[in-house]
Amino acid sequence: MKFKGYRRPDGKIGIRNHVLILPCSLCASETARFISSQVPGSVYIPNQGGCAIVKADLEITLKVLSGFAANPNVYGTVVVGNTCEIVQADLLVGRIKELTNKPVEKVVIRDAGGTIKAAELGVKYAMQMSIEASKCVKEEADISELILATECGGSDPTSGLAANPTLGYVSDKLVSLGGISILSETSELVGTEDILAPRCKDEKTAERLLEIIKNNEEYFEKAGESLRDGNPSTGNKEGGLTTLEEKSLGCIHKAGYSTIMKVYDYGEQIDTNEKGLVVMDTPGQDVASVAAMAAGGAQIVIFTTGRGTPTGSGIVPVIKITGNAETAELMADNIDFDASAIIGGKSSIEEKGEELFELMLQIADGRKSKAEALGFNDMSMARKCNFC
Repeated sequence: MKFKGYRRPDGKIGIRNHVLILPCSLCASETARFISSQVPGSVYIPNQGGCAIVKADLEITLKVLSGFAANPNVYGTVVVGNTCEIVQADLLVGRIKELTNKPVEKVVIRDAGGTIKAAELGVKYAMQMSIEASKCVKEEADISELILATECGGSDPTSGLAANPTLGYVSDKLVSLGGISILSETSELVGTEDILAPRCKDEKTAERLLEIIKNNEEYFEKAGESLRDGNPSTGNKEGGLTTLEEKSLGCIHKAGYSTIMKVYDYGEQIDTNEKGLVVMDTPGQDVASVAAMAAGGAQIVIFTTGRGTPTGSGIVPVIKITGNAETAELMADNIDFDASAIIGGKSSIEEKGEELFELMLQIADGRKSKAEALGFNDMSMARKCNFC
């Protein structure tokens, strides 16, 4: 099975051809936005981090930002710095070059003489990259080169009954064809340990999975908080979910029934030589979770939702699926796929799974998801500590 994409100098295949304007910190974000607004075909990331952070959060930020630049959907990157932030432009450029040999340039606002002059230089770099990117010709790639990120948000009972099992079917089919599927949201694996651990390929993988779930709960306890105070969320409860365990049991249906091959840290680069179902240690906050999987190299996201969400990403197309007929109607602007016929008994999980798989291939080939068409570009990042 094939799809068409852009072959990068590092050998990876992208399904989009973005020129990325990447701010080092929140202080450079508006200048990055200004640069991107002048260059069609470019995208920028509204980075609200990068400064007043401890070493652990510096590492997370560098991992995620450099991962964005290395993502196969990106042709090349213009890094925008300010000079005073902790994530210095030279530091970020260095990390990008460790991950990929794709084009990268930098602009430093103070060194350039302020925002206007920095923008002029950034536009120059971005325009040149955009011209070069336009010369790229799509080529056929095997489905085994696709990395699918799975996400759920605004869940309700229809998520576990229809939307997530449909996505699980897609995940299993992709894995059977040699691709990679990522199960995320560690906080929503709590209560499913006895189901997921036996599915791991070996004892070491199972121990790592149990470790990240345990660490997630202990993290909140050390802060004097409870994970269950915010999860399930207000929207989850209004939709009919009553406990975190109930929510988790619905959540893991996104992963189908495949063997869990590996557990990755937040934003860690996915090893494309190790195929199959993997887990990434991400928070339950949807945008921060999607960001981590995009940084890890996922080219596409399928996002299930019961209550509905408009979330999108500037790096990867996000496909929205719901099992709630009311949500499909109320949020038609945002929902790409309606799986509610499963609950009505008018369709099976397998039938809807095949339809969703076909939609995924169409979007991999270039069709826009609704979040893409709306230009949505949400960004959030996990962190260890409060601001310094």
